Amino acid sequence: MSSPLLALGKQRLPLRVAQTSVRYAGRQESGGDPRNDIIRRALYPSNIRNRASPVGTWRPDVGRRLQRAIPSAQAHETIERAWFLHQRHVRRTRMAELQRKFESVRNAMETLRMVAPKLYAEANKEEDPRARSPAERELLKKLKGPEKKAVEARIRGLFPRELRIPTDTPPKNGWTYEFTPISLPS
Repeated sequence: MSSPLLALGKQRLPLRVAQTSVRYAGRQESGGDPRNDIIRRALYPSNIRNRASPVGTWRPDVGRRLQRAIPSAQAHETIERAWFLHQRHVRRTRMAELQRKFESVRNAMETLRMVAPKLYAEANKEEDPRARSPAERELLKKLKGPEKKAVEARIRGLFPRELRIPTDTPPKNGWTYEFTPISLPS
């Protein structure tokens, strides 16, 4: 009672059937334009770890090149410590600059509180940008389609989304003479 399935079970298959990457297993070479395959192979190198790849992660000659560039471990540690010292100095100067700016803003707000308490209260008033006034709610009930969507999408205090990006050349279809911006009641 011999069947092909039993014969397949007795057969020993090698652990790694082919030396191709799993990434390319489902893809066939495109017959028309080989540029796509070349670009794909350049951007996504194979996962085989026995070959050096300029963009991959496995490079067998890194140790030798580092040894040639930096001959001793002491020199390497000195360079690392100097780099960390440089980073620490840059970080401290940035933090000092941020602290100076923060203190300047805090002093300006304190001066504003002393000079004009109403303006200080208005500047520090927290408001929900999604909250709508009764007039805005009434306007939303009357609007339909893209106008309603534009009003709902606008968040108070942010740059208006419907404003067009300035360009050097006019649009291809010309000027929209019928465009009127949505005026929200104040």
